[in-house]
Amino acid sequence: QVQLVESGGGLVQPGGSLRLSCAASGFTFSSYSMSWYRQAPGKERELVANIRSGGKTNIADSVKGRFTISRDDAKNTVYLQMNSLKPEDTAVYYCHTPRFNSWGQGTQVTVSS
Repeated sequence: QVQLVESGGGLVQPGGSLRLSCAASGFTFSSYSMSWYRQAPGKERELVANIRSGGKTNIADSVKGRFTISRDDAKNTVYLQMNSLKPEDTAVYYCHTPRFNSWGQGTQVTVSS
């Protein structure tokens, strides 16, 4: 059974940093791409970043230069490093595996002074 568990969210001041983690189980993690999405109140869920098996990444224009996605196949974990956070980055962040269309429970990120 595919399972994704996010962690690392919290409250941070504008300009601060957070690193989100997503621990995966139930499938051969290293063989598949992984994604991070976010959903702000009243808005649709949007793709933030994607990383393929082998490490090639795609980053949304809205966070390019501030967010980085990475993976550790030995730990079955994907990360989202978020720097220079802005209030508009406030959202619930979700981990997703496109191959199995499975979602984590989400982790709240709040950027506020």
